[in-house]
Amino acid sequence: MVRQDIKIYPDPVLKKNSEEVKKVDDNTLALIKDMLEIMKEAGGIGLAAPQLGISKRIIVLSLKEKSFDRLALIDPVIEFFSKETVFMEEGCLSLPEINAKVERSLKVIVKGITRSGRLVEINAENLLARVLQHEIDHLNGVLFIDRLGSQEKKGVENDLEALYKRYSALTH
Repeated sequence: MVRQDIKIYPDPVLKKNSEEVKKVDDNTLALIKDMLEIMKEAGGIGLAAPQLGISKRIIVLSLKEKSFDRLALIDPVIEFFSKETVFMEEGCLSLPEINAKVERSLKVIVKGITRSGRLVEINAENLLARVLQHEIDHLNGVLFIDRLGSQEKKGVENDLEALYKRYSALTH
């Protein structure tokens, strides 16, 4: 079950471009702590601030097997995408119970600011690269369903319609 705090498709906040943080302060650190907790409770491996209705450029992720447990990046930017791509099934806490194969770069280089205010560069590949691309997409108002080909999109149409109806019932 997805936590109440997580915004569900088609909430308009999920399609907005997020604002740069610029300064890491106590509010930023408190938000990161909440994001990590919410992500863990929801059973996710990544979460972006817009998924909580906060249009700030902050992502968190937790990939224990990759030694990136409880990573937080502020104002992350993808500096490099490999030409080599791979299709892999993705899901999203904002699109519960919807999974589809998404094509993404196999490797990326991401720059961002850590909680301590340090600028870092991460050379990522495979799952780490995928999660970083997915979460940074959220900061730009892009959902994984926006990256689906027409065949894949057709496969999730009914599920998207069900989410849309559920969202409309909650907001009206």
